[in-house]
Amino acid sequence: MALDNREVVIGILALQGAFVEHQAMVQRLSLKRKIAVVQVRTVEDLNRCDALIIPGGESTTIAVLARVSGLLEPLREFVRRKPVWGTCAGAILLSESIEGSKKGGQDLLGGVSVAIARNGWGSQVESFEVDLAVQDLRNPEAPFTGIFIRAPVVLDLHPSPEDPPIQVIARLPTNLLPPSLASMDDNDPKTVVALRQGSHFLTTFHPELTHDNRFHDYFVRECVLPAAAKTT
Repeated sequence: MALDNREVVIGILALQGAFVEHQAMVQRLSLKRKIAVVQVRTVEDLNRCDALIIPGGESTTIAVLARVSGLLEPLREFVRRKPVWGTCAGAILLSESIEGSKKGGQDLLGGVSVAIARNGWGSQVESFEVDLAVQDLRNPEAPFTGIFIRAPVVLDLHPSPEDPPIQVIARLPTNLLPPSLASMDDNDPKTVVALRQGSHFLTTFHPELTHDNRFHDYFVRECVLPAAAKTT
């Protein structure tokens, strides 16, 4: 079968959170390659997918529902093999370690060599929007509105020599960091709000809650399609 004729299936983990919004964003993309979108609630759904998006929501709830649904270990195996994008709660789940977990800890999927603080910005009332300058997006001269709702904060980037390098996609200026995480270093990991490691993508904010699908376009073009080409 010719490469351009094979349908690429992108799953949206649909246990909790803003999965409908992600689905709408992907379906609006204009691409030469045919893309199908699947809401993932079972192992059978996951097995159909070439890539996965884990939405914003409540990371502990998503992890619990994944365990109850028998998805936790299949998701971990999926992360080891295929492209995955985590937004907000999804970013927490893709991290290797977290601070601020609820009593009893939290299951993680891993896959991205970062440490993250849950609710690093504080409570719901500390939510905010800010224009982000992102050079790797389509039409980079146009800022992207980052919507931060009880957002996590990246505390550390720690890829091992065997891991793919981490590429920082977007940062916040240091003056927007919460007082508890204040820094004068423009390269402080806490300023990172979007990054890529190999075919994995992580954003601490909610691109799916805007009308701008350039982050979804980036994930599909830069992470999903190259990986799909290797398996065809």
